[in-house]
Amino acid sequence: MSLSTCIWSELDEAARNVMLRRPSMSTNGDTEIAVADIIAAVRKDGDRALLRLTRRLDRASLQSLRVTDQEFESAREELDDKAVAAIDLAIANVRRFHQEQVPADITVDTMPGVRCERVSHPVESVGLYVPAGTAPLPSAAIMLAVPAEIAGCPNRIMCTPPRLDGSADPAVLIAASRAGVTQIYKVGGAQAIAAMAYGTDTVPKVDKIYGPGNAWVTCAKALVSADPDGAAIDMPAGPSEVLVIADDDASPEFVAADLLSQAEHGVDSQVMLVTTSIDLATNVRQEIDSQLSDLSRAEIANAAINNSRAIVVDDIATAVQVSNRYAPEHLILQVAGARNLLHAIRNAGSVFVGPWSPESAGDYCSGTNHVLPTYGYARTYSGLGIDQFLRQMTVQELSKEGLIGLSETVVTLANLEGLDAHAAAVTRRLKATP
Repeated sequence: MSLSTCIWSELDEAARNVMLRRPSMSTNGDTEIAVADIIAAVRKDGDRALLRLTRRLDRASLQSLRVTDQEFESAREELDDKAVAAIDLAIANVRRFHQEQVPADITVDTMPGVRCERVSHPVESVGLYVPAGTAPLPSAAIMLAVPAEIAGCPNRIMCTPPRLDGSADPAVLIAASRAGVTQIYKVGGAQAIAAMAYGTDTVPKVDKIYGPGNAWVTCAKALVSADPDGAAIDMPAGPSEVLVIADDDASPEFVAADLLSQAEHGVDSQVMLVTTSIDLATNVRQEIDSQLSDLSRAEIANAAINNSRAIVVDDIATAVQVSNRYAPEHLILQVAGARNLLHAIRNAGSVFVGPWSPESAGDYCSGTNHVLPTYGYARTYSGLGIDQFLRQMTVQELSKEGLIGLSETVVTLANLEGLDAHAAAVTRRLKATP
């Protein structure tokens, strides 16, 4: 089975909705019950529950949860200099881009004697989750650790699942430590989210949790964020996805490679091609079949391709409309004059412009963050940036003259709302003024 193709103009509205439908999230009632049980166990038994769940779910027997100095040293010995240099370059580019996002404080005198300010403070304690699953993700460690460090979050911890031998992935450890996080715990899945949300004897409680994960991690993040005693989260998450807009001059080889680079993330990933050329769609299908045979994760990628589609549209304007309606996590523009389309793009997590901008560059080292809203949440959420590691606080200071100048407006509006005490907080001050 390969990429299915449809003609957009031949579809009615119901059929179009079907074409843009994501694969069903694997989270269901049974999953939520199981995740809730894991959270309850961690809250009750703390470290004992984490060790027990790690044996059962990750098949790793641990003596301790925190990564030791010796484990960091061993991790460095496992990586060659080329791998470390790649990690360092990725960190440098991500740091360079994110440093420019630090907001300036604002001070405005809205009228004489009335000063308003907005100041930023880092989130005090943050928990960073780096999944392992079918593949370790040192790039995720970089994308989470770098902005947390730049924002100045005082307490930064990371959780990542152990390997079968009880060690953490060495590339994840080196990426995290070189990006400023050395407090790392070998805990994965929903139990890691529970540990960071509520704390154990070993794992500190955090204020906010960041990072991608599978359906169980996603469910756990939703549950702890709904609990006042839990922790806030970065954004809703779903399976990875990409949409490519391509015209008849696009390279079928490049388009197929971009689709497959996202399809290999998982069987529930989705990749979409929206093109003005049915010939291109046909050639891309052939390229996908050809390139699949070279991939180590061909079985996973092929399953994702079966969730995916090629949509043929009449023109590029319609392609953009389809993309905005779908709201992809990643959007690749392989069309002539690609940059000219940016003004019309509204809903996308991250945009890759032109034939020489593969999504994998953003995943690793161009500098932008690869933690992005998926499953259509790009309509309302932004990708991870410095702002999510900061909280903004407003300040106002009024002089006596400033309060006098605002008094009539405050009292009038308070009376309109029937809030007498609000008005009295002003009028009592004025009566006390000589």
